[in-house]
Amino acid sequence: MSWKYRANATLEGLTGYTLTRARAGKPAPAPKPVPKPPPELQRLPGDEVRPPVDPAHDRLLRAPVFLLSSVRSGSTLMRVLLNSHSRVHSPIETHFRRMTVGLTTDPVRQAMELLGHTHSDIEHLVWDRLLHRELARSGKPILVEKTPSNVFAWRRIAACWPDARFVFLLRHPMSIVQSWHEADPAKRPMEEAVPRTLSYMTYLQEARTNLDGLTVRYEDVVADPEAELRRVCGFLGVEWEPSMLDYGERDHGGFVKGVGDWRDKIRSGTVVAGRPLPTDDELPPELREICGLWDYC
Repeated sequence: MSWKYRANATLEGLTGYTLTRARAGKPAPAPKPVPKPPPELQRLPGDEVRPPVDPAHDRLLRAPVFLLSSVRSGSTLMRVLLNSHSRVHSPIETHFRRMTVGLTTDPVRQAMELLGHTHSDIEHLVWDRLLHRELARSGKPILVEKTPSNVFAWRRIAACWPDARFVFLLRHPMSIVQSWHEADPAKRPMEEAVPRTLSYMTYLQEARTNLDGLTVRYEDVVADPEAELRRVCGFLGVEWEPSMLDYGERDHGGFVKGVGDWRDKIRSGTVVAGRPLPTDDELPPELREICGLWDYC
């Protein structure tokens, strides 16, 4: 795909217009009119992402925890380990940030504006209610949500829940690339693996730079799970429970094949990181900066 094609595709997607070379003696074709989006996709004018206007009434969740990570970084393993704690609920990936609200008539749009809501405010209310329902049904007091694509929305998450807490899960960048490729080699060729996964890592590093939180490394979790889980429990303000290592004996909802294979090794203390860490010579140039920032090289 040429740069000209990509540039035109981006321009058309944003504006409805494309660039064409004018032919001698012929006028350039008229640009396509920009279609008006259907009502359910139209945002309220002046939309603003902001903290809750009335925190006491706008939010049900208190101090939710977001596990931010790239894909293929062990977030599912961390989820089931944490969900095995008697006071921590870590549900399946909810992808809540992709939920939007359609205001399909002028009366409802006018009503929301008169009530003082921005479009994002209304979506935040829905997000909060969804996650609070999952937490309330679990009977536990602490929610940990771990959808990897949340890294792309860390600013909005922090605005939605100003009291949110964050755990940053790192893994060697080249291990992430290799794992993403090996999960489906035919559909995930190596030439796509670096840019696709690096985007997650870049936003994760941005979040770590701007937010307070606890950094945990996947390699440390699988090498000494008790020590790392004690750190996480301390950050969450709960006591360490040895039964967390028996996560395979519980129903975690949406249990992912392969994660259960770690149970006996974790319990016996013989689990290892699964693959040798890549050497510096194996690193593509694109990964050197993030490896340095994460102290992997």
